[in-house]
Amino acid sequence: MPQEAISLQEASELAGVSASTLQRWARAGVIQLTRGKWTRTSAVQARVVARMRERGHSLEELRAAGREGRLSFGFIEDLLPAAGRDQTPAEVAEAAGMEEALVERFMQLLGTPTTRERRLTSQDAEAMERIGESLNAGLPLVALLQLVRVYAQSIRRIADAEVRLLHIYVHEPLIRKGAPAPEISEQMEDLVKTILPLSSPLMEYVHTRYLRFFIEQDVVGHMEAELAGSRQLGRVQMAFCFVDLTGFTRYTEEEGDEEALDLVERFVETVEATLPVEATIVKTIGDEVMIVSPDPVTLTEWAVGFLALFPSRPQPRVGLHYGRAVYRDADYFGGEVNLTHRVVARALGGEVLVTAAVADSVGSSGYLRFDPIGEVELKGFPQPVDLFVARAREQDPEFGELEG
Repeated sequence: MPQEAISLQEASELAGVSASTLQRWARAGVIQLTRGKWTRTSAVQARVVARMRERGHSLEELRAAGREGRLSFGFIEDLLPAAGRDQTPAEVAEAAGMEEALVERFMQLLGTPTTRERRLTSQDAEAMERIGESLNAGLPLVALLQLVRVYAQSIRRIADAEVRLLHIYVHEPLIRKGAPAPEISEQMEDLVKTILPLSSPLMEYVHTRYLRFFIEQDVVGHMEAELAGSRQLGRVQMAFCFVDLTGFTRYTEEEGDEEALDLVERFVETVEATLPVEATIVKTIGDEVMIVSPDPVTLTEWAVGFLALFPSRPQPRVGLHYGRAVYRDADYFGGEVNLTHRVVARALGGEVLVTAAVADSVGSSGYLRFDPIGEVELKGFPQPVDLFVARAREQDPEFGELEG
């Protein structure tokens, strides 16, 4: 939808540069006007140009970028809520009922630390007030610090994905098509105006669904731990699983970085698409994925079936262990996790290697069998560990022939 024209003075105020500079940039072709008129979009592009000039880019470079529409992405920032009135950390701390040092600590966790001028925006102040309300309601500080860190890390990934995906699938195709810069800006603006109202309700919906699911999982897990007499304060009972690709370094050398990256993306996407509903991906590091689940049976069954999806090199391999670990910041730590990582390092391509704790927990199964390989010395562990190769049963007299 074409934008309304604005005056040169209005454009100057939006861009944060003088009217004479705007006119000079327009004459030089650095800023693309709409039928010779200034619009809100062209003013925001001028603000982006001003920032690029501060970074040392020449007008010739910016003219080429402007003609190609590469500066059109900058207007998105202008659609976000304004920063509002600045406040000092002391003012924010008083309103939130917190110590000033604690406000600064939370700002660091959020990834937006106090500026050198020690000023915070009204949005910062509102966030700190909500954090203060959570503390006053009785949420322990140690738990709230972890929650804020997890929120910040997760939302950072979401925002990064939004920007990168819009750039790859919308912005770049418009540039390649040779669309005029004003048209690119207007199309991008229409799209972002549609996405922004969607993101918050969608995240709230997904958050509520997962919150309900994990509350149920937690209740069941605690009840089972109590009945088994294995409850330990601050630790959680989980099946830990590491999956990686064998020979990935050599594959990268032979096939190239792009082919290797495509392989990793397909690998991780397949993990995400096939995991049992109660299992969760904790993190991915290169070609390695860490997964946890409260149910060792379904996770082991998944692992065996998953490897069948990758018959050619480089094949995945899996290490599984069932034990207790410390939970911090949406991650798991401790000797049981380290043990699992050592187990996967001993597995061959296309092999699921598990500890006795997993084999014992699965017990008698119509789908799985466990072939012992004996005691294996693992780096960093003083005692050898009994390991088993988990495989799918083809036929068993007790359970009958399996389908498929």
